[in-house]
Amino acid sequence: MSLPSDAQLWKIFDEVKPDLKPKKVMEEANRCLFCSDAPCVKACPTGIDIPLFIKKITTGNMKGSARVIMEANPMGATCARVCPTEELCEGACVLNDASLPIMIGDLQRHATNWAMKNHSQLFEVSEPNGLKVAIIGGGPAGLSSARELARLGYQVTIYEKNEKAGGLDTYGIVPFRLPQDIALWEVEQVEKLGVTIQTNTEVGKDIPIDAVLNDFDAIVLAVGMANVPPLTVPGEDLDGVYDAIQLIERVKDGHVRDQFIGKNAVVIGAGNTAIDAATCLKRLGASRVQIIYRRTEEEMSAYPFEFSFAKQEGIEFRWLTQPVQMIGDEKNQVAKLECMHMKLGDADASGRCRPIEIENSNFYMNADVVVKAIGQQRYSSFIEAFDLEHEQGVVKIDPETMQTSNPKVFAAGDVIFGNGKGEAMVVAAAEQGKQAAYAIHKHLLSKV
Repeated sequence: MSLPSDAQLWKIFDEVKPDLKPKKVMEEANRCLFCSDAPCVKACPTGIDIPLFIKKITTGNMKGSARVIMEANPMGATCARVCPTEELCEGACVLNDASLPIMIGDLQRHATNWAMKNHSQLFEVSEPNGLKVAIIGGGPAGLSSARELARLGYQVTIYEKNEKAGGLDTYGIVPFRLPQDIALWEVEQVEKLGVTIQTNTEVGKDIPIDAVLNDFDAIVLAVGMANVPPLTVPGEDLDGVYDAIQLIERVKDGHVRDQFIGKNAVVIGAGNTAIDAATCLKRLGASRVQIIYRRTEEEMSAYPFEFSFAKQEGIEFRWLTQPVQMIGDEKNQVAKLECMHMKLGDADASGRCRPIEIENSNFYMNADVVVKAIGQQRYSSFIEAFDLEHEQGVVKIDPETMQTSNPKVFAAGDVIFGNGKGEAMVVAAAEQGKQAAYAIHKHLLSKV
């Protein structure tokens, strides 16, 4: 297979799902029943007033519609593209029983697209209250906290270790699902409220932790999660073996062009990131892309719509398959993947059936490219440097106050998700960030 690089890049950077045409937007918006006790609102983690934003679309008030969305969800443009709407707002739509649910995600996307194209300033800067808050991590949770705190009058500084803010939205979601400029527009919306974002700045390395603790009235820890953990199998250091998060980051930043054309690729794991990595490789010209997973389809953590998309893209799935080692050629390039078949046993701590090795079942797969997508590591050592209580890298908080074991430090986002506590979605992180901001405001006001 040898497709032109420009054609491949078009497939990578052009969104899979185009914006609705204006006529379709109005037809769909006018299908809404504008329920007074709307179940779609209750199903949205950020509580967007969905009937209200749709009503504003029907009256042509696009700025008002976008404002309603972004008021509740500072990541509203991103979430219009990546939220599992079938399970959330659209899944709760009362029209599911009668016909088809309202295309809420598409209407939300249309309204926020209008705001982006028209360079609309949706929110105003508040009068300063003289208090300072530091936010460590410029992803969805950190940006949401910053946006709300700025609107409450706080002087906010975000410390972001990467070159650009936005976290997972900017770097970790494939561009054909979420273009980088969408995430950066949401970053810009926060900056316009007077928030200072110090990129290329890692707390604990470029700036001492004690300095942050001493110089601010409160801190929001929103560092998310780290890279994919090692598989701890032989051959993991061969050329052609990638971390899924780092691979997607390189693609999204434009550092990958035609090096995957004609390759046999294997992705290890069956979550949303694994699907992203696999479909990305396919669109970059890989001749064959297989996902291997040590459990079955029933246990995979990817959303159903992601799984369906992957199959449409021609991704193959091999269930009950465990990697044993990666085998290289004379150039230290991965060439084969040795695997073994598995069977399912009793449920483990995660509630899923435990995979058990089947003896003497080893086999080999041709693989020019191997991508590890088996979850992400936690920033345990960084959390411990802050002297915060945690459970395997999941920071412990008071759910009422969002405070950690240090009452000056609040936490939000992926750093508090895990071990059965919440689900790591962008929309959930955005809501956590908002709640942390409100908790800080309440806490600091009580001390005045």
